[in-house]
Amino acid sequence: MSQLRAAAAAGRGLRRSGGRAAPPAGRSRKGASSRGGAPAPAPAPPPAQHLFSDPAEIEALRGNLLAWYDKCKRDLPWRTLAAAETDADRRAYAVWVSEIMLQQTQVATVIDYYNRWMQVTVPYRVLCPQAAPFGDLVHCSVADPQLQSTALLVPDLSPTCPLPSVPQKWPTLQALAQASLEVSVAGTGCSPCPRGSSSNTALCLLEQEVNELWAGLGYYSRGKRLQEAARKVVSELAGRMPRTAEDLQKLLPGVGRYTAGAIASISYGQATGVVDGNVIRVLCRLRCIGADSSSPAVVDRLWDMANALVDRSRPGDFNQALMELGATVCVPKAPLCGECPVKQHCRARSRVEKELAFASQKLFGKPAPVPDVEDCGVGGCPLCPPAAEPWDSSLGVTNFPRKAAKKQPRAVRTATCVLERRGCHGAPEYLIVQRPSSGLLAGLWEFPSLTLAQDLQEEKQREALADHLQAWTGRPVAARSLRLIGEVIHIFSHIHQTYVVYSLPLDGDVTLGPALSPSRWVTEEEFHASAVSTAMKKVLKAHEKQCGKESSAGKGSKRKRGTKTQGAGSTCPGTQLSLRAFLQAPTAP
Repeated sequence: MSQLRAAAAAGRGLRRSGGRAAPPAGRSRKGASSRGGAPAPAPAPPPAQHLFSDPAEIEALRGNLLAWYDKCKRDLPWRTLAAAETDADRRAYAVWVSEIMLQQTQVATVIDYYNRWMQVTVPYRVLCPQAAPFGDLVHCSVADPQLQSTALLVPDLSPTCPLPSVPQKWPTLQALAQASLEVSVAGTGCSPCPRGSSSNTALCLLEQEVNELWAGLGYYSRGKRLQEAARKVVSELAGRMPRTAEDLQKLLPGVGRYTAGAIASISYGQATGVVDGNVIRVLCRLRCIGADSSSPAVVDRLWDMANALVDRSRPGDFNQALMELGATVCVPKAPLCGECPVKQHCRARSRVEKELAFASQKLFGKPAPVPDVEDCGVGGCPLCPPAAEPWDSSLGVTNFPRKAAKKQPRAVRTATCVLERRGCHGAPEYLIVQRPSSGLLAGLWEFPSLTLAQDLQEEKQREALADHLQAWTGRPVAARSLRLIGEVIHIFSHIHQTYVVYSLPLDGDVTLGPALSPSRWVTEEEFHASAVSTAMKKVLKAHEKQCGKESSAGKGSKRKRGTKTQGAGSTCPGTQLSLRAFLQAPTAP
């Protein structure tokens, strides 16, 4: 019992430490008391096995890791930009954007988004009168497909050019602060097109704003918070970024402890550590930390380690090296331990080697002592694997880190309708509406949708959706006129979303009703350029496939995972009906 009480006290001390040292012995915590009014005992420090307590080892680890990083680091655009930028505020902004984009998103995905976000364009002179008036000056990227496919453009860099180079996206805080969160469609030399109207993209330049560019990265509120923080820096801080991790976290919305530490160490050289998923994995293996790595006690201890290890002369490079190691070598599964520059400091690897040596001696019948591969030896240690989940020899170093079991995502069913009409140029146009400014997929555009009650019969689904669509069409919608396309499945981090997709072609001119949310008609090209989620792109793809509109490039390709095609109400040939659709009575024309 005494051991259990000591362990509990240690756990409480770790949880309250918040990365700071525990209070000195004999000093009671505020509001805490023991029996008889005696001061509460100070929590015991973690066993040495879980710490970096040898200064010589710390120096060796720093040197080995930085030497490896200098030789093996990946060439990433934000690293190149930060290294070349002499202005501290622009350098911090470049790092900040990359760190926000990289949250919960893979590096390979972020690179293209980051390059487009930070790019700058130059004036181009139009030489093709079919695209715009001959000789007009426009702004576009060299790789802009909107104009390259229809116009002959020549860059105009002459000193007398009346149209100066301007940011097409947001390479500075000031540019981002002035950007709009809404889509803006404007023609060459003309005022913005009226909301809800169709536009010919061959005659227009499409300025993709914050939400448009962020679409596809996921966690869309990050882009909104980034812009809010940029506006605060410009309006309240005179365009000067906070210079310490503490002030960055305190003053900028959406900037947490990790992001603040990354900006401060990389941009300003502040000797502060960082802890992200990669760092957690590396540190847990280096020091055999097997407790739940998401628990407050373990997180606080990891921050203490990161702050103790960070190299004082090269804090930014050290933090990036630690993250690089976790991303490329000390990976979750099948880590490349033989290539690890700090393997001699890894206690998880040491434990594996001892077990292998013991097993080898036992195999050849050689007497050998019991291997010293037990946990730290302190009963109830808050950093060791729990007794219910002991060391698994088959997993090796991947025993670490341990995480609590994830909650199962909740199931949500949503009816969504692709409303289609013929535009003034004969191309199909689709109605999209804007989601609320808060919550899931805040501010993005989608097809008119309605969340369904679980186990709702298909007939009732149609009726509910038809009533919902009346707000957008301005006239009653017959449930039987809705054509069932199928189901599209999209997995969010906490939601298993099933879209039940319908379509409804509309004849003649349609005046949108006084709906609560903004809405507009868009061509297929404009749809993909708008701030729509990946899920909505799946919905449109399912609609086009069912109706035989998929491009020849996609013919013969395998059906993507997450899309289930149903044939109820479908007239497209070659579609296999589900049992439920086969037994369903046909709908009236």
